[in-house]
Amino acid sequence: PVAEGEGGPAADLAGCSKEEMVRRLCREEAEKLAVLVQHGRLIQGMDRHLKAVNGRLQAANRKLRSLCCFLAEEQLKAKRLARHWQIVRHHAAQVLRYEVAGCLRKLAGLEGLLPPLNPLYHSGAPGSPGSPRESGRAPSATSGGPEDQGAAPSGDSAMGRRRTVPEPPW
Repeated sequence: PVAEGEGGPAADLAGCSKEEMVRRLCREEAEKLAVLVQHGRLIQGMDRHLKAVNGRLQAANRKLRSLCCFLAEEQLKAKRLARHWQIVRHHAAQVLRYEVAGCLRKLAGLEGLLPPLNPLYHSGAPGSPGSPRESGRAPSATSGGPEDQGAAPSGDSAMGRRRTVPEPPW
């Protein structure tokens, strides 16, 4: 309720003429229309902004999809390559085992062809049985001497002294 001394909207309109009321009505309608136009412009601006943000997000989404596809393809390639190298490693290990076994068989065959070695012959003791000095003869190619073992002749053998031959590592 409006107090008596105060004039409310009805009191303002009561003292106005018809023309004044039409002017006030037009002014109020213009203000409402201006507010609606401003509101429409704000909505249009917000719509443009949201469309721009949406476009950027869609572009980022396309890039991420492309990157995901690329990474999935690379992962598949890496798995294939890892499997390929696993097969290569397995094959190489088989070949090496086969080659080593062949070499060991060949080595065993060659060791079987060597004459048994006399440990006293290698001691270098002048009076040991089987030494070249005691038998009075130089070792021949079939006698199993140091020359058979692949030892190089030394300068000491020319003076009549024999060097000891180390045992083979096997």
